[in-house]
Amino acid sequence: MVAFHLVWDLGNFNYIDPDIPFSPGFKLIGHAIATSFLFIAGVSLVLAHRQKAGWRPFRRRLFIISGAAALVSLGTWLAYPQAFVFFGILHCIAAASLLAAPLLTAPWPAAAAAALAFGLAPLLYSSPIFNTRWLAWIGFAGVEPLTNDYQPLAPWAAALFAGVAAAKFWSARFSGDPDSSVFSSREAAPASLENTLGAACWLGRRSLAVYLLHQPALFALFGLLALLGAAPAARVSGGFLEACSAQCEKGGGEKTACRDICSCTEEKASRDASLALAADEGERALIVNRLAQACLSDRLAR
Repeated sequence: MVAFHLVWDLGNFNYIDPDIPFSPGFKLIGHAIATSFLFIAGVSLVLAHRQKAGWRPFRRRLFIISGAAALVSLGTWLAYPQAFVFFGILHCIAAASLLAAPLLTAPWPAAAAAALAFGLAPLLYSSPIFNTRWLAWIGFAGVEPLTNDYQPLAPWAAALFAGVAAAKFWSARFSGDPDSSVFSSREAAPASLENTLGAACWLGRRSLAVYLLHQPALFALFGLLALLGAAPAARVSGGFLEACSAQCEKGGGEKTACRDICSCTEEKASRDASLALAADEGERALIVNRLAQACLSDRLAR
């Protein structure tokens, strides 16, 4: 997760091609990370209630995760108002955990069936009615909304339910009693394991804090480097010149004029510090448009 966001920041601040974080392969890596998050959250639910369903600890856990999700929404709304996170990974964990509560006392096939149902649901149904932010979180939107993190209940809750099913299956399989748990021991991890994976264990016990703090810390570091002039020159996405020229000609522009204006825009972008500090793609587009208008004015004034 930290590596994923590091690459995203490297693209945002122009240390690498800004198109890389939006490439299909990189998005697939992000989906794999999100799936592992949710699966582990499902296993953790079973571990937390391995002797009996303690609803007071459940409510406390739900409150903490929901509060953290609200902080993510607030922070991203302040930084990326056009693409803030309204239903990301933490929102999904909170909502899916609530839906998974009855599954904690049910046999593992119930959780497996829920995982299958939520996983297949968006493949079988979608509607423009769900395209608004008020409903897109359910998972039946026809188009993906503009947001920096989007894990709607369908299909993503399926990963959490799968974690519940896997943990309960493992318990039933290796204890020989579907109603008991091989996870009932509260013994600490072996000292040898702690010594070998000490740092990982320490971070694992503080995973929520790591999740909330690592990206603001990375972003602040790269932002400081940009303000100090240590960041690479800002640039537009690869292939900009061709795409810009094609769009200009499509709008009725003369080929040579379009090429000149787009080349001018690309050159100005490489020297414009504000592009490197743009909060999101919407702001980057506005800056590039302003630079293009300046190039057009310069050409008309010749």
